[in-house]
Amino acid sequence: MTFFKKIKEKLTHQTDSVTEKFKDGLSKTRNNFSGKMNEMMARYRKVDEDFFEELEEVLIGADVGFETVMELIDQLKQEVKLRNISEPKEVEQVIVEKLVDIYQGERDSEPAMNIQENGLTVILFVGVNGVGKTTTIGKLAHLYKSQGKKVMLAAGDTFRAGAIDQLEVWGERNGVDVIKHAEGGDPAAVMFDAVQSAKAKQADILLCDTAGRLQNKVNLMNELEKVKRVITREVPDAPHEVLLVLDATTGQNAFVQAKQFKEATDVTGIVLTKLDGTAKGGIVIAIRNELHIPVKFIGLGEKIDDLQPFDATEYVYGLFADVIDAEKEEA
Repeated sequence: MTFFKKIKEKLTHQTDSVTEKFKDGLSKTRNNFSGKMNEMMARYRKVDEDFFEELEEVLIGADVGFETVMELIDQLKQEVKLRNISEPKEVEQVIVEKLVDIYQGERDSEPAMNIQENGLTVILFVGVNGVGKTTTIGKLAHLYKSQGKKVMLAAGDTFRAGAIDQLEVWGERNGVDVIKHAEGGDPAAVMFDAVQSAKAKQADILLCDTAGRLQNKVNLMNELEKVKRVITREVPDAPHEVLLVLDATTGQNAFVQAKQFKEATDVTGIVLTKLDGTAKGGIVIAIRNELHIPVKFIGLGEKIDDLQPFDATEYVYGLFADVIDAEKEEA
């Protein structure tokens, strides 16, 4: 069984609507990436050094990340030699295999969200302004409420004008309580009240917004540590997740932000928003491989249910749907 057929086999166990969301949401990256790959494959009659140099440029152009691309090219060269591959088109499947290997490494699957079976789960959201942090919180509130969870929101971004109001709109839309203080207040005090209220009301999940300022790492670290200390004092093993929200359309800038936040706080996972709006969706692989942070959710559209739990198989299919589907039709 070819690797593409294995991917299709895995997808038969997934929901068709989710597979379509990944396929549609990654269409810009696929059209950019696959288009350039197909043009390149058609131009070369053999797999030589020039072929690998151009492939390197295509991968870097998709924001796969410089270190990851160098690693991938080295592995491809070895595999081409090992399998005695001479036709450029045959390299395509090997590229997909290696991208999956690089993303997953020794892991069979990504760790699931750390949702507590009993008691309160506290999820802290971090990220700079403008990446879609508050919208992500609203969409996750909808997701968890649809699963029968009692959800509450904490308006910890007390500095950005309108941030509290924006979170309140999402609270009303989802029918969930929002704990807030006045604009300019102490975020740690908001978190204290929010945790107390969530415990009193026996909520299952508390989603906590934080300020998106990034003037310098020391201030960011101090502020986040203060917020986390307050939460941990009230719920000893919390926060159960610290999710960094990144805007996929910013490409390498998102990678830089991920690096800075990883140094400033214990990020447990990434939420990559607006992936449907970029032709450079390879950033997912760069973040996973070079920073070793799992991507937990990705944004594939504007609708409230377009924030999807990340799935590596669905992601790879979204990137290479055309060639994977073509093989299915030929079979």
